[in-house]
Amino acid sequence: MSTRSIFRRLIKATAVGLAVTVVATTQATPRTFAATARNNPVLDWSLIAQNAITVGRPPGSSAVLEGIVQVAIYDAVVAIEGGYRPFVVSPTVRRPASTAAAVAAAARGVLVGRVPGQAAVVEAAYAAYLAEIPDGPAKTNGIAVGEQVAHPIIVWRADDGFDNQIPYVQPAPGPGVFEPVLPTTPVDVKLKQVRPLALTTISHFRPDGPSRLTSTEYADDFNEVKAYGRVDSTVRTAEQTETALFWSENAAVQWPRTLRNLAVQRGLNLAQSARMLAMAQVATADAILACFDAKYHFLSWRPVHAIRRADSDGNPATESDPAWTPLLFVNHPEYPGAHGCWTAAVVETLAAFFETDKIGFSMNSTVTGSTHYYGRVSDAAKEVYDARTWAGLHFRNSTMEGAWIGRKVARYVMRNHFGPTER
Repeated sequence: MSTRSIFRRLIKATAVGLAVTVVATTQATPRTFAATARNNPVLDWSLIAQNAITVGRPPGSSAVLEGIVQVAIYDAVVAIEGGYRPFVVSPTVRRPASTAAAVAAAARGVLVGRVPGQAAVVEAAYAAYLAEIPDGPAKTNGIAVGEQVAHPIIVWRADDGFDNQIPYVQPAPGPGVFEPVLPTTPVDVKLKQVRPLALTTISHFRPDGPSRLTSTEYADDFNEVKAYGRVDSTVRTAEQTETALFWSENAAVQWPRTLRNLAVQRGLNLAQSARMLAMAQVATADAILACFDAKYHFLSWRPVHAIRRADSDGNPATESDPAWTPLLFVNHPEYPGAHGCWTAAVVETLAAFFETDKIGFSMNSTVTGSTHYYGRVSDAAKEVYDARTWAGLHFRNSTMEGAWIGRKVARYVMRNHFGPTER
């Protein structure tokens, strides 16, 4: 069997045990790029990292790790290709130097250190990947660059709180108070105390809090999600149901896949690909950290409990329905909406990277098996804002507050990082 065939099999193997991820990576990527060292190593190792990271891990935690690995890839690329300021480290480069070898070594070093449960699979992928690169000084020097990047990034993220065991403490139940909506512990409690990648503090953009239960705004949002988000809603159209399900794919798979495809469609070179993905995924990581800081600070109830217990909220414009069940479930506090944080961070960075919102692109979902087309990057965000209400997951204000966080974080990241080198 050729090294290329081995490498392709190894990429698929990294997602064993997570069927959705396997479908997302093995069905969506063949048309856009083949995972070989002769193509774009930035995209290749984004995929390898995604597959390793998302195995058995919630989307929020996955986003943080994906951001860290993407920083390593970015610093390795710009060290050799130039053009942009590094994020963490500027390694010594002896030329000639293979960018593919540098990216592989940098990503491998961070993945083995931060995702030890997938170390064997990553090491096998790394060996197969290097076998595709001709031996010689360029390969040797490239590996040295990547290793010089990986170690400082591991040190940079040491004691960042990601591996801490943070118990969930349920507050006293009552009107507006979050309670688990599934018979499991709420997910990603630890994210409320993880050190951000770019922000100075995790609470830098903490919002003011959810709408008052007795407010008109709350009643309006309540009645919208009650009507449209019910599992057997009679007002939600088939198209709206498809949209809600479309955006229920793991965002740590769906968005990176879309970014890789966009890099190919736009013909980005190595430095441009590295910069676009790093901008988007660092902004995403910090937006999600800011989001979960707010989630576990405010501990606001989900629509499922708000609607079933509306007789306790003190608002005459809401009416309880003890049998109400949402189309979809997620098990963490409602406010602010995480997908609003995530998607707004991505589209804000894409609009800045391309210097226009008018970017035509497509996005697919392995949940629905469908593809959506957008004339502007902001159109994708607008669709998410609707989708989370139609899914019965969020009050509209919460999703919009999440979008506010995502935009603020993305602008902060772009203002302080990833700029061009001074001439």
